[in-house]
Amino acid sequence: MADVPAKTGLGSDSPDTQPEANQSFCIDADRVYDSCGDKDCLSEMRVFFTEADQSVINSAVSVRIREANIINTVVNVEPVTYHCGFYSVDMTFYFEIVLDVFTGGGAVPASVSGLSVFAKRVILYGGNGNVAVFTSEPESSCVDPEAVSLPTAKVQVAQPMALTACLTECCSPCMPSAAIPPCVVEYFGGQIVPSQSRSVLATIGVFTIVQLKRTVQMLIPAFDYCVPDKECVTSTDNPCDMFSRVDFPVEQFFPPNLADIDPDNLETGCGCG
Repeated sequence: MADVPAKTGLGSDSPDTQPEANQSFCIDADRVYDSCGDKDCLSEMRVFFTEADQSVINSAVSVRIREANIINTVVNVEPVTYHCGFYSVDMTFYFEIVLDVFTGGGAVPASVSGLSVFAKRVILYGGNGNVAVFTSEPESSCVDPEAVSLPTAKVQVAQPMALTACLTECCSPCMPSAAIPPCVVEYFGGQIVPSQSRSVLATIGVFTIVQLKRTVQMLIPAFDYCVPDKECVTSTDNPCDMFSRVDFPVEQFFPPNLADIDPDNLETGCGCG
């Protein structure tokens, strides 16, 4: 009689046992209950500056917008009254507006960065949850049960499109309506001051995707472990070693002949082979 291998006492999820095809496993995953995408043209947002940059704006004769960047987004989730399972997602976006400031007299324009703030609210379905989650992580040793029953909001913001900017006279000093987070103040290297005699209005385009998700247990099929199939290449600080691995650019020295060019590209005016 053939020998029967001894049982190891390891389950199917042992590191020594590879999962078989069509095997199922229970995992924790973030399920997206609802989501929306939006394209907003944020017209004539007031730009706020540090004291040093505001003094440059006060003496400006014109401005030109160069670029816009997203610095931070503060997100809050609250249940909607009388609409079970629906939540309001309040987002406050903090943008850096980079400007070329012209002071006249043929002077080279100065580069100045300012802050613009935009607030937005959307309503999404996030399901119902009445459980408090506790883990072994130190920061979760004490939690608010009402807070953990809320879904998690995820906001994705694409690189904003800088459209236009203009100077305007400021009737009275004003500050952003939303509180400025410390990380934003640190980003500009100083406190944002109220707009003074002159202010800047900027218009940018923003693309966003908002999701409401919850962590759920899901049963999924598994076929194999994700074993890397590429060997790690050890980097070196020697520039000659790095240069030795670069292929010789033959095509830069020997352009293609006319016979090697795709005729379809010739019809469109492109001579790329």
